Amino acid sequence: MPLRRLFIVGLIAFAAAIAGVFIGRVVSDPPKASETELHALLHSELDLTPAQEAKLEQIEAKFAGRRRTLETEMRAANIRLAQAIEAEHGYGPRVTEAIDHTHDVMGTLQKETLKHLFAMRAILDNDQARMFDKSVVKALTADAR
Repeated sequence: MPLRRLFIVGLIAFAAAIAGVFIGRVVSDPPKASETELHALLHSELDLTPAQEAKLEQIEAKFAGRRRTLETEMRAANIRLAQAIEAEHGYGPRVTEAIDHTHDVMGTLQKETLKHLFAMRAILDNDQARMFDKSVVKALTADAR
């Protein structure tokens, strides 16, 4: 019986580790092609003025730091989830709380990303903003096609 229990605990710990790796990869993977396309559009196709380029660099630098902070927080939330799974061996209150925390962090990252997009859009003229909007819509719907 102790060997069986040890096997089950090991299996649960392994599943928790796999789940943590999967969630971590989703959060910290390199930018998707659509994100890269959006930045390429901003830097090459919108014909930004030097003043717009300078503002864009400031906006991107500010967001890069915030994004790194949230990605670190997401990795910590994944560890917390894995620890809760390991401790409870089921869908208990610690696991539920850890999942809720993970979702809060992911939601914050999404909100901050949208604020970043709108900050970038705010420096554009009307024609540039139309092109930017089309690119954003394309990026957000790319996986739905």
